Amino acid sequence: MKWKALLLAGSFLIAFALIPLPSAASPKSHASRHPARHRRHPASQFLKNLRLHIRHVIVIYQENRSFDSYFGTFPGADNLATAQARRHGFREYDPLGKTWVTPFAITTPDSADPNHARPVLIAKANGGRMNHFISAEEDSLLHYGLSRAYAHQLGLLTMAHWDCRTIPFLWLYAHRFALYDHIFDAMYGPSTPGNIDLIAGQTGQTQWARHPNEAVKPDIEGPGEPVLNDLDPAFGPYRDGVPKVRQLNQSYATLMLTLLGRKAALAKVDTDDVRKDIGELTKLHASAIPWGWYQEGFGNGKGNHHPSYVAHHDAPQYFGYIRLNPPLWSGVHGLRDFFKLVDQRKLPPRSVDFVKGGYHNPFGWLPANRSSFVLKHFMGDDDHPGYSDSQISEALVAKVVNTIARSPYWKSSAIIILWDDPGGFYDHVPPPTFETCPDHHPCGDGPRIPLILISPYARSGAIVSNPGDQASFAKFLDALFKLPPLASLPDEKPYLPEGPRDTNPRLTNLLGGFSPARLAGKKPPIPASAAEIPNHVVNTIPAPMTCRQVGVTPVKLKGTLPPPKGFNPLPRYSRAH
Repeated sequence: MKWKALLLAGSFLIAFALIPLPSAASPKSHASRHPARHRRHPASQFLKNLRLHIRHVIVIYQENRSFDSYFGTFPGADNLATAQARRHGFREYDPLGKTWVTPFAITTPDSADPNHARPVLIAKANGGRMNHFISAEEDSLLHYGLSRAYAHQLGLLTMAHWDCRTIPFLWLYAHRFALYDHIFDAMYGPSTPGNIDLIAGQTGQTQWARHPNEAVKPDIEGPGEPVLNDLDPAFGPYRDGVPKVRQLNQSYATLMLTLLGRKAALAKVDTDDVRKDIGELTKLHASAIPWGWYQEGFGNGKGNHHPSYVAHHDAPQYFGYIRLNPPLWSGVHGLRDFFKLVDQRKLPPRSVDFVKGGYHNPFGWLPANRSSFVLKHFMGDDDHPGYSDSQISEALVAKVVNTIARSPYWKSSAIIILWDDPGGFYDHVPPPTFETCPDHHPCGDGPRIPLILISPYARSGAIVSNPGDQASFAKFLDALFKLPPLASLPDEKPYLPEGPRDTNPRLTNLLGGFSPARLAGKKPPIPASAAEIPNHVVNTIPAPMTCRQVGVTPVKLKGTLPPPKGFNPLPRYSRAH
């Protein structure tokens, strides 16, 4: 865990100025709309239309936010105003403060980083009761030897939530396109498991079943399968030198193989555990679909010193058959390369691209809080509390969306904004349960995370409540590009259900966010202007945009308490004396 990132500073309020925004068809009120589910229509025709129109998939993969922490007052969603929220942790006891706390709104875009290690997330969820977020946070920090004052502030922070006053771009996208409110973290755990789940539909359950001697130890702090912690990958590059302890080489199938189809045979090194998969892919799938992983800081250094690069967020880097085979590893790039590729109109006819921020944004954006501490420690753009400013992070999202919206690729794109884990923040919806990990706790799911679908063929202003997790992304690509599911491959299938979940009927394939009428040409596509945000707005921190301009009024929560007296979202990091 990155305790050094949990540091001091003060909170502040942000004022937004009025500016005109691009016009767009105004969707109906979220408050009056029932959640959109995948309605009945001829599946074969729907998929045919989807494949005709969607040829480019862009994933903007953010960090560490629960659904309630970002969209807990979004109207129409399964939000904090529901009866279910009242039954699941809405009012929690603060042992150190000896008082009761309810969710409270804050506007500072810079905050400390609540504990999101696997044991702590499991304790916070408390068997689906979702009512130990404060107490488990405080207990964990005291256990690590941190001061009572610091533990108390982080405990309170777990109940904070933000809205359109602080993250207006994200609320604008959710309002104009499709917001999914039942997507969960596929594994109770921090960032790395979520990143690996995105490309593999698992974090090593197949490898654990195949090689029981590689099982992660009960304390889950060291290397082992499945991956449950944030150890750096077995292969570099790294941020600052080679770590003493690294994760095991991951050896199971990923989307990087299935997307390559017949070209999967280019993986010639370290392929023992996917040898049959590769053989099958060369028979089943003829054409390759290029993929790219674009991450801030990658390549901005030499050797194993890349100052703004977060190696444990680069999922492909964990897999030897990707890292050690140049034809596959060539898919990993620096963040700026994505914008160059799109601007130069060099995207392939079909492609899947992953966009990831890092420790220090390269676009000259500065936090609104110009204190020396915040300017030194909150220049990141991947939304990770403790080092990323949430307004800079959503500016990166907007820059990606604008780049696609202003290109010829808009009309053939699906942009998915997704987070890798809940970050230790409160969420009220009990997660589904899948399998059992070596620590005798569920391998998944963890608490909810947000997901937004932006596409000309999305349901405008929809709340999509089909349940899923990061493995739903693999299910989506399987359906869109006719990929053989990871779970169907011969090196994975014998170990199910310990393995990829992309054939699990309990998980959505994300198709519920698309409009059958738009795909069939019976309704016009959403224009690119609905997704565009003016450059001067994106490049101004904080954004001169109000909730009124977003078009959404946050739900007012009844029976809530104000932020506890003395609450500070950026407490001084200190150990007990």
